[in-house]
Amino acid sequence: MLDHIGFAVADYGRSIAFYKAALAPLGFGLVIEVSPEMTGGEAYAGFGSEGRPQFWIGTGKALSGRLHVAFAARSRSEVDAFYEVAMRAGGTDNGKPGLRPIYHPNYHGAFVLDPDGHNVEAVCHTP
Repeated sequence: MLDHIGFAVADYGRSIAFYKAALAPLGFGLVIEVSPEMTGGEAYAGFGSEGRPQFWIGTGKALSGRLHVAFAARSRSEVDAFYEVAMRAGGTDNGKPGLRPIYHPNYHGAFVLDPDGHNVEAVCHTP
């Protein structure tokens, strides 16, 4: 459904470090960084895989409230690794890895709050 998503963060450098670490177990990394000189004002970092940025963070006025974003994991072990790495990278627990059968029998997810308090999830839908 979505091609990409992006939002501004309060501390660009801290958020880049967090997402580099947290997304690595899922096979996603920093694909491109766009400088303020290139855009005429704001900096952006695009994360994804295979050279395609799909998740963007940037400078500017940070969002108020809480955003929720869920990243697809290929296995339950990737969900678990995401949680552990994200916690070590400064995330805050918002739901340890485990089944969430309220959604469907094989929904295995983990939830971490990022440095801005946004709810970041990794989820696997297979047994």
